[in-house]
Amino acid sequence: MRQKAIRAVFMRGGTSKAVVFHQRDLPADRAEWDAIFLAVLGSPDANARQLDGMGGGISSLSKVCVVGPPTHREADIDFTFAQVSVRDAVVDYHSNCGNMSSAMGPFAVDESLVEASGEEAHVVIHNTNTGKLIDAIFRLDDGRAAVDGSLEIPGVAGSGAPVRLEFRDPGGAGTGKLLPSGQTLDVLDVPGLGRIEASLVDAANACVFVEADRLGIAGTEPPAELDARTELMERLEAIRCAGGVAMGLGDSAEHIRDNSPSNPKIGLVAQPRDAVDLSGRPLRAGEGDLTARMVSMGNVHRALPLTGALCLAVAARIAGTVVHRHTRGGSSDVAEIRILQPSGLTVVGAQVEERDDGWYARLASVYRTQRRLFEGSVLIPASRWPAVAGGRTR
Repeated sequence: MRQKAIRAVFMRGGTSKAVVFHQRDLPADRAEWDAIFLAVLGSPDANARQLDGMGGGISSLSKVCVVGPPTHREADIDFTFAQVSVRDAVVDYHSNCGNMSSAMGPFAVDESLVEASGEEAHVVIHNTNTGKLIDAIFRLDDGRAAVDGSLEIPGVAGSGAPVRLEFRDPGGAGTGKLLPSGQTLDVLDVPGLGRIEASLVDAANACVFVEADRLGIAGTEPPAELDARTELMERLEAIRCAGGVAMGLGDSAEHIRDNSPSNPKIGLVAQPRDAVDLSGRPLRAGEGDLTARMVSMGNVHRALPLTGALCLAVAARIAGTVVHRHTRGGSSDVAEIRILQPSGLTVVGAQVEERDDGWYARLASVYRTQRRLFEGSVLIPASRWPAVAGGRTR
């Protein structure tokens, strides 16, 4: 069987990697994208290795980005994110990927979708998953996005040129409200667990936050250790689904589980605690303001989903949330929140204020690095390409 070649770029953005497509190279009917993306990444794979595709066997390495002309009057490009399940034939478009967002501005400049000159580029990204705008500011090197630099981010070897991301008005990205239930603290009735406190916050992505102690863990455990605790992971999924219903993302836990595996995300929080990161380096409680672990598509993230980190920082500013409860100086005027996570320390800025009509998140910001890893064509079996689409055969 011959194969179809689709022009693509393979990129790292922050602590994630994705196959990036021009929208023009994909079928106009988006219903046909799923089969293509599953074939490209090598899913579904019961062995969770994705050896027959470009995926890496975990959620942060099983992603697709699509870039096209802007449909928002203030934006330079549209960016659609697809989270591809590793084990199941599921492609989820319900949320954004903050890490891969850092690669979209550089992609647009390097692909001549956006004109840029001088020493710095500023690209306004319209994320179609959330309807939100993201400003990407990064240095140029001879007209292309700079790669070499001194910024180090936890979970990525070496250093790179910084990309500043500013998420405008991040509240309500998935539900339309910063606090979807209208409360800073909810009590969820979770089958098999009973009543459990949770904060439901939607900033950059919808998230359900619970206390690590309530689940019988410290919150400093390595991701692989938590992944191996099947009963714990099942409990976290049950809490996530109950939170999704309370947020209005579905009418039943079963609907959330089957149709929205990446939204909402669930996070475990604890006070700053001594730990050891995945490289073996000691992390001291005094270095951070909060300890956190987050689950993405059934796996504990090896760093933090960036949108999850942004939501954590916003939640830390909101008095009454479980995140604020465990954050050192939670609602103070310090510029940034330092989050102790499995790969080290993530620093996120959040500008949040309490108004007469409730809490409002004006901006969430972070620095990432990115790099183009490969450019050319990705191949899939011709049988997986919709017959109505074009495509080049080889």
